[in-house]
Amino acid sequence: MRHLLPGTPASRGMALGRARLVQPSRYAVDTRPLDEDEIEEQLQLLHRALETARQELRELRGKLHGALAREVNEFIDAHSLLLDDAELLRGLDDLVRIGRYRPGAALKKQRDRLAAVFEAMDDPYLRSRKEDVEQVINRVISALQRQTSPEERKLAARVGEILIADSIAPADMAQLAGAGLLGVVASSGSAYSHSAILARSLGLPMLVGTRDALADIHDDDLILLDAERGETIVHPTAQDLSRYRAWQRQAADEGRRLAKLANAPTRTRDGAEIALLANAETPADVAMARARGADGVGLYRTEFLFLRKRALPSEDEQFIAYRDLVLGMGGLPVTIRTLDLGADKADAAGLVLRGEDNPALGVRGVRLSLRYPAVFTTQIRAILRAACYGPMRVLVPMVTQPDELIAVRTLFKLARQELKRENIDLPEKLPLGAMIEVPAAAINVRALLEHSDFLAIGTNDLAQYVLAADRGNDALDNIYTPLQPALLRLLSHVISAGRRAKKPVSLCGEIAGDANFTALLLMLGLNEFSMHPSQILHVRDRLAALDRAHLRRHAAALLRAHTHEEVAAMLAAVAG
Repeated sequence: MRHLLPGTPASRGMALGRARLVQPSRYAVDTRPLDEDEIEEQLQLLHRALETARQELRELRGKLHGALAREVNEFIDAHSLLLDDAELLRGLDDLVRIGRYRPGAALKKQRDRLAAVFEAMDDPYLRSRKEDVEQVINRVISALQRQTSPEERKLAARVGEILIADSIAPADMAQLAGAGLLGVVASSGSAYSHSAILARSLGLPMLVGTRDALADIHDDDLILLDAERGETIVHPTAQDLSRYRAWQRQAADEGRRLAKLANAPTRTRDGAEIALLANAETPADVAMARARGADGVGLYRTEFLFLRKRALPSEDEQFIAYRDLVLGMGGLPVTIRTLDLGADKADAAGLVLRGEDNPALGVRGVRLSLRYPAVFTTQIRAILRAACYGPMRVLVPMVTQPDELIAVRTLFKLARQELKRENIDLPEKLPLGAMIEVPAAAINVRALLEHSDFLAIGTNDLAQYVLAADRGNDALDNIYTPLQPALLRLLSHVISAGRRAKKPVSLCGEIAGDANFTALLLMLGLNEFSMHPSQILHVRDRLAALDRAHLRRHAAALLRAHTHEEVAAMLAAVAG
C-alpha cells in the first residue's frame, strides 16, 4: 500500500530502488568486571579491533578513485588520526587494565563520555569532533563484535538500493556510492552536514529529517526517493513511476543542455560579467574545473599535503604540487590558501596542538602557521617558486587582525630575499589576500584591506561563528541558514568595503555553489563566486536568467529585513 514520508532535501534528484535498512546499532555490552588473568587476553582483543578498523580505512582509501577519493579522503584521514590518538588509546587501555572493563564496555564508556563532553559545548567545531569520535569508536566496536560474533557483517550494499538510516558517515557513503547505492533517506541530520555536502558533490539524492523512515520502511520495500519535492514514497503507484520516468527524461535533457554551457561566457541577463572560480585540492578537481569552463581556481587547499603522511611535506613536494596546479590551469589565475590546520583538522605530523580547551577558538589557520615560522617559511618558499609558472595569488586563512597579515608579508619578504640569494626565479608580484571567516575580521574589514590585495569570504565558518549554530545539527535548522539578516549584513559590509577599496572580493563557501542563493549573492554585490567545479554549470545557467541591476535595486530593502523568513519571501518576490 502506498505510503508517503516527508523529509528535507539535502541533495536534489530522484531515485527508484529497494530499501536497505540500517538500524542504529544496539550493542550488548558485557559489564562483568575482568578477572586478573583475563586482562591481557582482552587487551589483545581490543588492539586487534583497533587494527581492524585502521585496516578498513586503509582499504577504503585504496578502493576509492576519482570523485569519491577527492571528496572523502579528508574524512578518512581525520578518522585514521583518531585511531592513533595517544590519549584516546591510553584511556581505553587504562579502562581495561585498571578499571577492569571488558573491551566493548570500555569503548562504549569512552564514546559516551566524550559525546557528553562535546554535547555540553556550543561550539560548532567541537560538535563536529563529537561526530568523528562517535563514528570512529562505533567502527572499532563493530570490528570487535565481528571477532566474537562471526555473523556480524560490515555495512554493505547491493546495486540498486536506497539506504534508510538514522545517519551515515561520509566515508561509509562514499564506499556505498562506489558499490551502486542510489540514494539516502536519513531520519536525522541536516542539509548542511558533511554527509549532505558529499551527497551533493556525488550527485546522490538525499533526504534528511525523515522522522519515521526506520519504523515505516522495511528491507526490500520498493521506494521512490523524491528529493525534488522532499518525500519518500513507499510502494509507489503507476502514476508515481510515470512521474519518475518524466523526471529522468528531463534530467537527461537538462544534462545535455548544461554541457553546452561549458565554454559559454558567464553573464547575467543584463550583460554583467561574473567570475566563476573553482575550489580544488587535487589534479582531478583541476581537470574538472577546466572542463566546466572555470575562470580560475578561487581556493586551493594546501593542507591535504600535511594530512596524508606522518612527516611534514618537503619544500620540493609542495613546490611540485603547486607548480602542477598552475600548469594545469593553463594560464588562468590560481588562489593558493596557506596551511589551514587546527580545530577539526589535525595533522599526522603533530603540528596541531593537542589538549586545547577550545580548539575551534584556539591555534588554527594563520595562528598555527605563525607559531611555526620555519614550517610556514618552507611553504612560502614553495609557493614563491611555483608562482613563476603562471598567475597566482595567496590567501591567508583565519585572519582576525591586521598584525597577522603584516607578519605573513614579512615572512614572504624574507623568503624572497633568501631565494634571490640562491638565484631562483621569482614572480614580480604576488597578491596577498585575507580570508574573512571570523566575525571580527568582517566587522573590522577596512583595517584588513589596508594590508591585503583581495578578500575571500568563507561563509561556512563565518555563518557558524556569527550564528553560534552547528550546520550539522538538525535541531538548529531554523537558525543556521544563509538567509539570516545578521549574516547578510556582514556579507554586504565586506563586499561593499572591498568595492570602495577597489579590491576584489570572492566568496568560497558552500552557498557560492548553490544556485538557490545565486540571486541573493548578486543582490549583495558579489562578482566572484568560487565553488566545487561540479556546480559551475548550474550557477552559470542560473546567472544567465537573472537581471543583476534589478536585483541590486532591492538590496537596501533586503538588508532591512528582521527575520530569515522575511528575506526568503522578499527574495522569492524579486528573483522568482
